Order: sequence, then C-alpha cells, then structure tokens
Amino acid sequence: MKGKGILLALTILAAAAVRGEACTNVIVTKGASADGSILVSYAADSHWLYGEMYFQDAKDWKPGQMRKIYDWDSGRYLGEIDQVAHTYKRVGNMNEHQLIIGETTFGGRHELVDRHGIVDYGSLIYIALERCKTAREAIKCMTDLADEYGYASEGETFTIADKNEVWILEMISKGTLMKSGRNLNKGVVWVAVKVPDGYICAHANQARIGTFPLHDPDNCLYSKDVISFARKKGYFDGEDDQFRFCDAYCPIDFGAARGCEARVWSAFNLLSNGWFSFEDENGRIVTRDAMTYTDFILGHNLSNRLPLFIQPAKKLTVKDIADVMRDHYEGTILDMRHDIGAGGNALPYRWRPMEFEYDDKTYVNERAIATQQTGFWFVGQSRGAFPDVIGGIIWFATDDAATSYVTPIYTNTNSVPECFREGNGDLLTYSATSSFWLNNRVSNACYKMYNYMEPFVREKIDAFEKDQLKQVHQADNQALDLYKEAADKAMTKARKKGYDYNPKEDVGKDMSKVKNFLTNYSVKTAQDQFKAWKTMEEILLVKFIDGNIKAQFKDGTFRHSEFSKHIPDGLTQPGYTDIWKERVAESHGEIIEVK
Repeated sequence: MKGKGILLALTILAAAAVRGEACTNVIVTKGASADGSILVSYAADSHWLYGEMYFQDAKDWKPGQMRKIYDWDSGRYLGEIDQVAHTYKRVGNMNEHQLIIGETTFGGRHELVDRHGIVDYGSLIYIALERCKTAREAIKCMTDLADEYGYASEGETFTIADKNEVWILEMISKGTLMKSGRNLNKGVVWVAVKVPDGYICAHANQARIGTFPLHDPDNCLYSKDVISFARKKGYFDGEDDQFRFCDAYCPIDFGAARGCEARVWSAFNLLSNGWFSFEDENGRIVTRDAMTYTDFILGHNLSNRLPLFIQPAKKLTVKDIADVMRDHYEGTILDMRHDIGAGGNALPYRWRPMEFEYDDKTYVNERAIATQQTGFWFVGQSRGAFPDVIGGIIWFATDDAATSYVTPIYTNTNSVPECFREGNGDLLTYSATSSFWLNNRVSNACYKMYNYMEPFVREKIDAFEKDQLKQVHQADNQALDLYKEAADKAMTKARKKGYDYNPKEDVGKDMSKVKNFLTNYSVKTAQDQFKAWKTMEEILLVKFIDGNIKAQFKDGTFRHSEFSKHIPDGLTQPGYTDIWKERVAESHGEIIEVK
C-alpha cells in the first residue's frame, strides 16, 4: 500500500520474523456464496497508509503516449511504460467489468529483489484493472509486464477475480545481476492456481501455494522456469511433481506461522464452524478439526500446514465476510482479551512493535485480522447474474474493520463520495469530511473502554450493513429497469436504421441513465451514513465520557433525572475486568488494600 514500505523483519524466537504491517484477503467462489457472486475481501494494513478510494475514469489514449509508474508504497518515480489505446474505469480495487484484485506481501527470499525493476506490485494491480476484463487476462498482463520491465517489489500473493472465477497468483523476482547496464535476471517466477468452485481461500502475507498441477491449464498457470530457476538457485532438488512454490521461494518460519498463517486459520475456523473439509493430494475429501492445527499456528510444528482451500459450513454473504474481517481470534487460544495486556477493558489489540523483550526472553504481540493500522478495506462483489454496468459492487470502508462499516459503491459510478475522495486529507492533515479521520476518531475512542464501547458501535454497524443488503436489492431492480429501457431503445433504433441488433454492442452505447442512478445511490448512501456516523461519534463521547456509561431509552435519547433534563439518570461506572483486578492486586495490593 502507499507508504507501507518493505515489511519489517522482527527477530522473534530464534530469529523468526513476525510480519507486522501486512494485509489479509478472504476469497469466496460462486458456488460458496449465497447469491452466486464471487466475493473478495481485502484489508490494506499499514501505519503509513491513508484510507481513500482511488478512482480513474475510462479514457482513450493517443499512440505513443506513456504511463508513468510511481512506487505505490513510497511514491518514488520508477519509470514509464507504453500506454494502451483505451483504459477501463477503476473504482478502488475493482473495475467496470467486475474484475477485482487484492494482495498480501509475503516478502520471500531477499536475494531475489530486483533493484532496477520498473513496475511494483501496486502499479501492477491498477494497470491490470485499467487494461483487463477477466482474471486470466489480468494474470497474463501482470506477469508479462513484470517480465518486460522488471518487478520492483518483494514476493506477493495476488487475489484476482472476475464474475466467473477467482485465482491466486504468487510471484517473486529473480534478483539482480547487472551487466552492461542490464539486469540479466530481469523478470519473475510465478504460479497461479484457480480456487475450485464451492471452496474458499485466504492468504495473509505468507506464500500458500505448495504443489500444483503441471499439465492442467484450466486450473493452473505458471512461468516456464518456476521449477528450473529454483533448482539453479539451490532452493529445490526433487522431482517436478514434488515442487512446492511456497517452500522454495518463501520458506515458512515461526513468524510466518504465528503472524500470518494464523490469520488464515482464523478465517477458515470462522467460516467452517471449526471443521476444515478439503481435497487431499489423492483427490479425497477429508475433514479435520481446526484445533489439529494449533501447534502450527503457534509456530511449534511448521510441517502441519493448512490446506490451501476448504469448503465453508454454509453459503456465504457479503455480511459474513465483512464480519470475518473484524476478527481478533475471539474464543480461540490466541484470544487477546484475557491477559493483562488487554488492560482493564479487554482490549483485543497490541500496539506495535510486534514483539517485546522482558527478563532475557522475547514475546509476541499478536497480529489478528482486524488491526489498528488498516488504511482501507473492502469486500468486492462480482455478480455474473447482472450486466457489468450493474453487477460490480465494492463494499468500501476505512480504518479498523472492527469499528467501521462497509458501504456499497457500484463500480460503474461516475464519481466517488467526498468522504472517500482521494486527496481529502492525508496522514499528516486532518479533514473533518474524511471517512478515514472520522473512523479513527471512533476506533481510538473505543480502545479506551473496548468491552463496553465496541458493542455499542458494532450494533450500529450491523444495523446499517443489514439494511444496505436490502436496499441494494431494490437499487438493483431499479437499475435493471433503466437497463431494459435502454435496451428497448437500442433495439428500436436498430430496426429504424435497418441494421442487425447486437445486444452486447448496442445496449452498452447509452447507459448514462443507469450510471447516473448508480452514482447517485452510491454517493448519497455513503454521504448520508458519514453524517450519521458523525452523530454517532458525538453520542459515543457523551455516553462514555470519563469512564462512565449513561443510560439511553429505546429511541436513543438519554435518560435524565426527574428534576432536570440536564442531569443523567441511570449512570453507571463499570470499572475493570477481573483479570485486571487480580494482576493489580498481585503487583500492588500491599499499597492499595483497604484495611
């Protein structure tokens, strides 16, 4: 992400690295979703990333024009590449043809970084969204560009989805070997695997593709030298069918299991009700208790690897996936609410860095899916049952997923809401009209009394999101009516002009009414909720000020005394958790005990 920089390698337990920046993707295929759509969630997590929605309209370009490339993390100018004749509209990490692209950085072998590459991972995402309609087109576009111009980033796992299928692409450079001003190792090694229909997948900053089919282009694509290059570098010496991409190019260690794969495990655990059903190497469906992987996610047994894909316990919705992005390992062995690190109010967060030392030992600060350093996050929804002009929705949010809401933005919108607009504030410039800053006000308020304030906020989030699932259904129907109206006009025009009616070409010529409607819906919904959230943040301050909790009536008004409307009635002071009380009594009881 912008400003994310190279992932920090923190020395934890025998030099293992826990990755603290990081991002998370959860992937749902058509057959695993409740409405037959493809769902992709993505949290862009970085202490250096501002939450805003990147928007670029469709555009025609003149021959010979170039596209400048700036590193997505740092903004550093890298170079330029040939521009294409036409680029598609992109809204966040989706485009007008319902293509979705997310990512997580796995880093991998540091000696493979190309110090002279021109295209970084972030630029590849947006270039592919500008140029491609399908996932397969995007895979080819991204790998071809990296080979031609050199790849300027670390190892990366990309989620690439269209309205029919979804793939994960893992890619890493070949390193730097300069001769006569040229990098003889320019290019990438990579493998892309299609997620089987009916299954779900997730990745979180650790390469996940192990063995893969070598002769099945319908389900697996890879660079011709992905295995031979690993042999050349001494990363692998077995038979081709035993080659594991993740082991060769990003060997697992304690930090990767604990800080990265644990998040995948948690998403799988939530969406499978604790039972992982998947296809083993012999093509048999096996089911395992999620707890059988406890030794792996703790970093104690690195050979007990998670499956790449599993079947969910039920058909999944946008709301299901949004809620997974709010997870802090609640109810599991990694739950952060039950030790003194949670303070007196069960805070499921640990501030960075990702480790600390005490009494000659090193300890981990847990890294969950929901995290304080999120810039923006979304659930992308690609719906093949609808025409492209209506089908794509990016449910977009900013800041910490646990205390922020997702709002629907149709990906054929003509503009984005002011609260998400690129340039509306930044990490060093507060903006009262920015969703990012408002959500940070909410989340940082909640951190002080989390066990009381977060449930209050979450109730408001749930109400809005559940209502929007209903409202979007109505908006879809209205947009379809406008679409049919445009189709009828196109057919009538074709008959009058005496040419054959082509639904694909003729209907798309005038979608202005549809796009205007979807723009108005997306912008108004986001801005109305932003205003409502400002009011909620004010109520949050009044209700929980100074460690108090003021009572409210069902209509939301505050209870007051019988003598004055300005004095609260039913005010409580809940104090701290029993864990906090126990630890404070142990460490300071002799001084504070009441005699």
